[in-house]
Amino acid sequence: MRILRLSLLCGLALCAAPSPAQDSAASVMQSLKPQSGDIELPGGIAQLRLNDAFRYLKPDDTQKLLEQVWGNPPGSGADTLGMIIPAGGDAAADNGWGVIVTYNQDGHVSDKDANQIDYADLLKTMQKAAADQNDERAKQGFPTVQLLGWAEPPHYDASAHKIFWAKDLSFGDQQHRTLNYFVRVLGREGVLELNAVAGIDQLEQVRRDMNKVMGMADFKQGNRYADFNQSTDKLAAYGLAALVAGGVAAKTGLLAKVLAIAFAAKKFLVLILAGVAGMFGKFFKRRNN
Repeated sequence: MRILRLSLLCGLALCAAPSPAQDSAASVMQSLKPQSGDIELPGGIAQLRLNDAFRYLKPDDTQKLLEQVWGNPPGSGADTLGMIIPAGGDAAADNGWGVIVTYNQDGHVSDKDANQIDYADLLKTMQKAAADQNDERAKQGFPTVQLLGWAEPPHYDASAHKIFWAKDLSFGDQQHRTLNYFVRVLGREGVLELNAVAGIDQLEQVRRDMNKVMGMADFKQGNRYADFNQSTDKLAAYGLAALVAGGVAAKTGLLAKVLAIAFAAKKFLVLILAGVAGMFGKFFKRRNN
């Protein structure tokens, strides 16, 4: 833990005592019960098969980490299926990160458009949409958002029915850029969502680890993509391109409630963005300048 490292580094120098907030965070971290191995996710339709490099936090522990350690507003961690964290890392550290797991039951997402998507053109559309929303964000006192580009261009594995991509983002006048890394596992009636947020300087580490995590997450038999029954199951109103761009929000222009997690010493800000602004995902985090 960071507090223990501080005590070791102080030596004979003058060091500030750990703050009450640090003590509280350390206490919360010690109360968490990470799990390893094969994990059945809440709801029973999907599972994780973790190797020794990763641990799983149940939804209640995930909520503790998001709200009591990372400073998210109460209730913001209530609807997750849990969280995946590196086994040897410190999630409370400034460079700590994790993979938040959720399930979106919008319906079966068709991948018929997989070979027709021009992701370079889609990026331009997303960048324009983000820029168009910035005046309204500024009026409401929120930092502007700039989508700088793909940190990882979208890749779709047609045999596994999994797609992943990453965005390079900047918020307001902050010098530090934010990495949002997304994995989507397509299922019979919905999409398993894995979202990781870190600094752009952590791209190589996050890319390496997310590639491993992607292979560990899947739906169980009966809920997999191939189990879709077109006569009984719901079909989503969008395909892969809109999934990358933001799902229903990008497809229909509906208002989207987006958690834009602003990373400032683990203090976070909730932004309510409208329409296609939802394409920036649920969990954003940026470094304090």
